Amino acid sequence: MSPRPLPAPGVVPPATRASRPGWRDPRLWIGIAIVAVSVVVGARVLASADDTVQVWVLADDAAQGQQLSEADLEVRRVRFADDADLDRYFTADDVLPDDLTLDRPVGAGELLPRSAVADGGGDDGVVVSVGVSPLTVPDSLVEGSQVDVYVLPGAGGGRPQADGPALTGVRVVSVAALDDSLATGSEAKVDLAVAPGDVEGFYAVLGASDTPTVRLSVVGP
Repeated sequence: MSPRPLPAPGVVPPATRASRPGWRDPRLWIGIAIVAVSVVVGARVLASADDTVQVWVLADDAAQGQQLSEADLEVRRVRFADDADLDRYFTADDVLPDDLTLDRPVGAGELLPRSAVADGGGDDGVVVSVGVSPLTVPDSLVEGSQVDVYVLPGAGGGRPQADGPALTGVRVVSVAALDDSLATGSEAKVDLAVAPGDVEGFYAVLGASDTPTVRLSVVGP
């Protein structure tokens, strides 16, 4: 085989440059389509990955009968495996009842269940105020406690209360500052939610003595 002839000295072969594809080049449109599909698929993947829902949780432990506001709650993102589970709780988008009262204790960090909120935002009790000596109030008495109420005849005498409490298992709506009552030597004011049918009988027991003494016994949280 004879060798290929060498180019003449001083002769440089012309350089070949790559040309840019024009807008009619199908490769350009294929590239654009691939980018668009990637953007759409990526957005859908991100959306499906963040399927959490914002729900209300308790910031602190709350007792049965305690009335809550948004200050007592926090928002937390939670993922539910079943949409039916979500329906059991209050989401951050729900409008909370004006009188949000619990009918069972709920712990700090626990989701706010719809089942734990009393129907109508609270019970249908009549609020009755009683005065008690701060020295006889149990340390465990707080808003939302359930108490038995005993009425004892005062120094002026009167018909003593029948055996047992005058009221049983009533909810404490509010408790006045006991320290203030101790400082002034006055009675502490306690508001109770009494069933409408028990109000008249309770006042009758109070009226049977000139200066009745009220004692509270905590029977529930």
